[in-house]
Amino acid sequence: MYLSILLSYFPYAAVTAYTPGPNNILAINTVSNYGWKQGRSVLAGIFTGFYCVMTICAVLCLQLARHLEGFIGVMKYLGAAYIFWLAFHIARSGPSGEEDGGRRGFARAFLLQFANVKIILYCVTVYTAYVIPYNDSLRMLLLSAFFNTCVGFSGSLLWAAAGGLLQKYIGRFYRPFNIVMALILMESGVRILISS
Repeated sequence: MYLSILLSYFPYAAVTAYTPGPNNILAINTVSNYGWKQGRSVLAGIFTGFYCVMTICAVLCLQLARHLEGFIGVMKYLGAAYIFWLAFHIARSGPSGEEDGGRRGFARAFLLQFANVKIILYCVTVYTAYVIPYNDSLRMLLLSAFFNTCVGFSGSLLWAAAGGLLQKYIGRFYRPFNIVMALILMESGVRILISS
């Protein structure tokens, strides 16, 4: 039984972690424009915020099961609005050195997690489909929060690594690159708005 659960969980987790989304776009954009040194604070913000959201969702899924649809409906619009704001910010950002990539990066990346509907939907799906039906102890919920954070964060690290490897090329063509990244992010926001 647990094997069949894992076999359905891992493809879902992989697709969620490695497809374009707010975290991955922010990670590649930050590292490609500012490098790993300043990008660390953004990556730390992504990880910390992701874990906080996972933990909060774990606890709330037990208590808010009857009200999740309403909660997700409101978060859908708030999250899409924030994603559009972030896309605008990325599209107008300059190459390394023109803006502050690290000083406020942690807070921005941390707060993104609370408006990132992709993460919230991931959390709700993981807990309601893969964790709570089989084990709803607080210990298991916290362990799964950490595990799922690591899985999700691995996608952001992969995208950040791509940004680091391509940094010298992206630096020459930062404007088109940032516009493409912003358009991908906007497409993510549109998908959130049109999803049921």
